Amino acid sequence: MRPLPTLLTLALAAAFGGFAATAIREGLQTPAEASPAAAALPLPIAGALPASVGGQPVPSLAPMLQRVTPAVVSVHTKQTVRIRNPFANDPFFRRMFPNIPQERINESLGSGVIIDAKNGYVLTNHHVIEGADEVSVTLADGRTIKADFVGSDPDTDIALMRVPAQNLSAISLADSDALRVGDFVVAVGNPFGIGQTVTSGIVSAVGRSGLRGLGYQNFIQTDASINPGNSGGALVNLNGELIGINTASFNPQGSMAGNIGLGFAIPANLARNIKDQLIANNGVVRRGSLGLESQDVTPQLAAGLKLGEPRGALVSRVFAGSAAAAAGLKPGDVILTANGQRVDGRDALRNFEGLQAIGSKIALEVLRDGQPLQLSASLREQAKAVAGADLDARLGGATFAELPERLRQSGFSGVVVESVARGSRAEKNDLRKDDVIVAATSGQFDDLPGFRASFTRAPAQLVLRIVRGNRRGDLQMQ
Repeated sequence: MRPLPTLLTLALAAAFGGFAATAIREGLQTPAEASPAAAALPLPIAGALPASVGGQPVPSLAPMLQRVTPAVVSVHTKQTVRIRNPFANDPFFRRMFPNIPQERINESLGSGVIIDAKNGYVLTNHHVIEGADEVSVTLADGRTIKADFVGSDPDTDIALMRVPAQNLSAISLADSDALRVGDFVVAVGNPFGIGQTVTSGIVSAVGRSGLRGLGYQNFIQTDASINPGNSGGALVNLNGELIGINTASFNPQGSMAGNIGLGFAIPANLARNIKDQLIANNGVVRRGSLGLESQDVTPQLAAGLKLGEPRGALVSRVFAGSAAAAAGLKPGDVILTANGQRVDGRDALRNFEGLQAIGSKIALEVLRDGQPLQLSASLREQAKAVAGADLDARLGGATFAELPERLRQSGFSGVVVESVARGSRAEKNDLRKDDVIVAATSGQFDDLPGFRASFTRAPAQLVLRIVRGNRRGDLQMQ
């Protein structure tokens, strides 16, 4: 690359642009407004930038985009929703209004990226296709094709589809770990359903996390415009390689208020890992876990632990048979880094774990009794669900699962009721699907392993504190 001619080209292009704008403005004057001297000048033929300046071509993204845009698709979903009508079962009402619909069809739009032309694999966001009864994609050449669902991972917001079609174009995936703040990027998608749109900007930040309401986070932040409908679309580098899947934008007035230069994309390396797991594991992602509970380090704890600043994840419990136990971690240890990545608190450690595969080797920098310690752990699979009958007979018929990570990012901890069998003891105790269990008389817990461990001894009275919708309350299990 020769930087001097490029900078000279850009400077000259800007100058010529100014001349062109001036010429256009003068050319639009009416004869009454124009001076005699100006009237004697020849009118400009065009107001376009020259194709080259000093023999050097003017920079353009068009050649790269000619390769990229055919691989970015529009995603259309349809979902049948039952209309809640309190009078639907009233015979008189049904006779009077026989034609009132009992269902409606919800339709939504998003974007997707073809990453494998031979197999027809398309990456998009989980939230784009969540709950859909039918998904189709419209290709850049105008074809609309029904897509087959392969699998999805709500906690990273990645979904994989397959399009049974020939003559597809695909984007190759770049190494997103090589991204630097300031790198130029281009976003391609279908914002607001107006059609394929290209915007450009730079990488504003990497490794962004701590955004409320989202799952495991390691986002690329960009100022390239990302609006509703861009979700699932491509974020590419200047080589036309996929560096991220556009996922979210931030606006204090809501996403529909438009872009203010705060867009977020899932890194290509993470998307590749999730895609490979979905293909290998029949549409399921299996995550590794250290198998411990931790808490944030407060200023008071930092002073007692001889920490220079209140940061790190303080280990409060290590589960038997876990990766943490095998690595030699103990309650009271403070985890400061994981694989060289700074750990500021409990949520940062959970986020790091959630992005690792089973068997991943993790190097931990730990502080124990004021002394630095280096430990190594190999992550083990974490249980996705546990049967209530295996914990306590009073929970029979219920199945408990880990909280969706988006709820954790919103400030919740605990477990969620995944299902309740009809006629079971749990149902008779009024436990319902999607109840969030945040506390219980069985003992303290933050997650599913902690909930299971809290039932080492069955409590005489089992009371669950639950969150149901916007309400909180206590439920006594009989």
